[in-house]
Amino acid sequence: MAETRVPRGSTMRLGVVDGDLRVERDGRIEVDGRLAVSGELRFDGNGEVSGPAECRSLRCEGHTVTFRGELKVLEELVARDSSLEIAGALSARRVDVDRALRVTGPITADEVEIGGTLEGGSTLTARKVSVGGTVELRGKLIAQKVEAGGKADLAEVELETLEAGGSASVAGGTIRRSVEVGGRFRATAPLSFGSLEVGGIVQLHGGSHGGSIEVGGMLSSDGDLDFDSLEIGGIGTISGNATGRSVEVGGKLEVGGGLKLTGSLEVGGAASVREALEGSDLEVGGSLSARRAVLSSRAAIRGKASTREGLKAVELTIERRSRVVGPLVGGHVLVHERAQVEDIYGERVELASRATAKRLFAAEVHLGSDVVVDEVSYTRSIEAGDHLTARAPPRKVDTLPPFPL
Repeated sequence: MAETRVPRGSTMRLGVVDGDLRVERDGRIEVDGRLAVSGELRFDGNGEVSGPAECRSLRCEGHTVTFRGELKVLEELVARDSSLEIAGALSARRVDVDRALRVTGPITADEVEIGGTLEGGSTLTARKVSVGGTVELRGKLIAQKVEAGGKADLAEVELETLEAGGSASVAGGTIRRSVEVGGRFRATAPLSFGSLEVGGIVQLHGGSHGGSIEVGGMLSSDGDLDFDSLEIGGIGTISGNATGRSVEVGGKLEVGGGLKLTGSLEVGGAASVREALEGSDLEVGGSLSARRAVLSSRAAIRGKASTREGLKAVELTIERRSRVVGPLVGGHVLVHERAQVEDIYGERVELASRATAKRLFAAEVHLGSDVVVDEVSYTRSIEAGDHLTARAPPRKVDTLPPFPL
């Protein structure tokens, strides 16, 4: 195949080139309408093309090559130890640039691999995007897989997976399968995602929804958040309503609205729900506060719980030395030694030794020794240990008052 050369440091005016075109160091091409190279376009150092260009393949060796117009590569674009700057659109089957790629227009490729920095002023459409350092895009990104060794600063996305070693931000969109970020992740608009795993900090926009969320440090959502499962090692803040299957909190969780779960809530530290809490199971190792808490199965308190309207479960267990403020409502309510509770409504209520309560309303009541209560009303039976302290003797009634919740 014939080869045309642009000598080192010279300028040539070219249009259609039959065969290969080789541009030596500091060569410059003045484009006559459109540069169309039927073979390979090769740069051996710094180079510049003044207008739109098209070639079968492009190869650069060292330094920086600038295209002052769109660039269309039918096959591969390979830049070894080089940077490319394109003032227009870029299309290629495969893009492989060692240093940096900066494109002002749309980018279209099957695969984009950048060793250092990728900067895009418009959209990017590809099957796979891999960047060793930083990627910044101002337009929508459509791809199956995106990887960034350092930072990913993206606009709207439509992806299968996103991985970033350092930090990542997106302006909403969809990530259908998974997000994995080592440091910090932020969504500035509603985001739909499969799974989200972040080692440090997560900031989500209100209206986001996804599958499993696992955060090692802090999570915040400035509005409602829907999820399948949520696991937070540190602190979580959801300003709106939270809806999902299960939540596990090692540190602290604050929900500005209600928390509605189909599964369990496990709190190792502290959880605060401004409105109602709903779920199947509740386990509190630290503290819980809510307007009301209704569990379809069981609840276990090993610390402190406070509700304004009550805590309800089929099985309620208040562990030793725990404290509950607000009514307790359940089928079976068990209060262990030295625990402090207020009113209890249940089918079967048991207070272990030295437990304290206010009013008890139950079919069956079992009281250990040294129990302190204000009053007891029961319909079937009562058993009491030694030294019961009560303001009024327990009384058997035909019917109990309506239970709260």
